[in-house]
Amino acid sequence: MSVSVDEYHAFLGSGGVVDLASRVKLLFKGGDRIRYVNGQLTANIAAAKCPSVTPACVTTAKGRMCADVCVSIGPDGVLVDADPAVADTLPVRMERYMIADDVTMEDATESIAIVHFLGVKMDDVPEEIRAALVPSNRFGIAGYDWFPPFRKDLAPAWEKITARLPVLSDALLDVIRIEHGIPRWGRELDENTLPHEAALDRTHVDFHKGCYIGQEVISRLRSVGHVNRELRGFVSAEGAPLTEGARIFSAADPTRDLGRITSAAFSFALDRPVALGYLRRDAAGAEFLAAAPEAPDAPVKITLHPLPFVP
Repeated sequence: MSVSVDEYHAFLGSGGVVDLASRVKLLFKGGDRIRYVNGQLTANIAAAKCPSVTPACVTTAKGRMCADVCVSIGPDGVLVDADPAVADTLPVRMERYMIADDVTMEDATESIAIVHFLGVKMDDVPEEIRAALVPSNRFGIAGYDWFPPFRKDLAPAWEKITARLPVLSDALLDVIRIEHGIPRWGRELDENTLPHEAALDRTHVDFHKGCYIGQEVISRLRSVGHVNRELRGFVSAEGAPLTEGARIFSAADPTRDLGRITSAAFSFALDRPVALGYLRRDAAGAEFLAAAPEAPDAPVKITLHPLPFVP
C-alpha cells in the first residue's frame, strides 16, 4: 500500500491514532514483578515512574536481541508489549527465569488494549481520556499511549476518538518511523542483532542499573567502543526508488558486500527515496551503490544521510 502526499500532509496537520491490538502483551503481577522484569530487560524499570512507558531490549545471555519492547508501569502490574512477530518466542524467553519469584505472567494480547496518539493536538482527544494519557515515543515522534480498562470496552471510545482523528495506516506509520530512523523487528532487528548495531544503546539501555540477562556483553561493547556494522540512513542520489534487501557495495570494489538496505520509503519531507540499512563500520568514505536482488545489474547511487532524516 502506498502513501499519498495528501495523507502525509494531513498527518502533519492533525496527527492521528493507532490501535496497537496486534502487539504481543505480557502482563506481570506479584510482589516481585518489578524486580523480576528489571532483571530481564536493558532499561531500568525499577527507577521508572508509575504510570510510564519505557523502551527496552530483551536480550540473550550473549547480548543479542530477543525483542524490542515497551514497558508500561501500572499500579497493579507491569505490561511488556512487542511486535507480533515475537508472539511465540517472547513469552518463553520472559518466563524462562521464573523459579522462586513471587511473579506471574499472563498473555494479555487479547484482553488489554493500547491506543497510541501520534502528533495530535490535545483538544482533539476526547476530554474524558486526556488525564489517562501516558507519554510514549513509539515512532520517533512524541506521542501518548492510552490503556482502556478492558479491551472489550474499547469500541464506544474508539468510535468517539476516530470521529475526531484519522486512523493512521500501516504504510504511513512505516514512512514516519523510517524518516525518524526507528528500527523495526523483522526489518532492522532480529535475533542476530546487537542493540549497539541499531543504536538502541542510546535509547533502550541503562548502563548504570543492576544485573540483567546479557549485561556483561552489552557493557563490554560499550567499553570496546564499536561494533562491526551500524544502522545508517541512505538517500537515493538521483531519485531512483530504493528496495528492501538491496545489496550495498562501492563502485571501487563491486564484489565486496558492505551492507544491506533493510527498509525503504519515499520521504515526502526530503522529496526523494530514503532507506535504512546496515553498513560495515570500515566502509566510511566510499561511494555507495545499492542493487536490488531482482535487478543486480542496475544499481542505484546512494549517499549517507544522518539519522533521523527528519529532526
